[in-house]
Amino acid sequence: MALGTIFDIAGTGMNAQSLRLNTTASNLANAQSASSSVDQVYRSRQPVFAAMHKQAMQQALSGDKAANEDDANAGVQVLGIVESDAPLQRRYEPTHPKADKDGYVYYPNVNVVEEMTNMISASRSFQMNVEVMNSAKQMVQRVLTLGQ
Repeated sequence: MALGTIFDIAGTGMNAQSLRLNTTASNLANAQSASSSVDQVYRSRQPVFAAMHKQAMQQALSGDKAANEDDANAGVQVLGIVESDAPLQRRYEPTHPKADKDGYVYYPNVNVVEEMTNMISASRSFQMNVEVMNSAKQMVQRVLTLGQ
């Protein structure tokens, strides 16, 4: 495997984990946002990832659309961001300014404990990809000094 490929693989991993951190931050920021309507309530969002195969990744970088699924995994592809279909939190708070006519306020379906776990996991995964890039960089620098 070429070092350029290692940088590409680690780069896709860093991009994916960065997106994961951003969606987690958005979920945590909106965890206590209240609404008077079910249709207006923030819903938890999660990124969906898939393994990107080596040739597919090279073709995506070069703009070629044909892909060979037999190649070894070589990166992470973000398929999209999906909203959770978990039930929303409905609380009886008749004095709340956003309470509906029946006195209920609707809160997002964000599980703060899960989001904190996602944040730690994404942060550590990002750090590991940085370490891979740093190790590959050190290997290249050592190879260059062999000829001196």
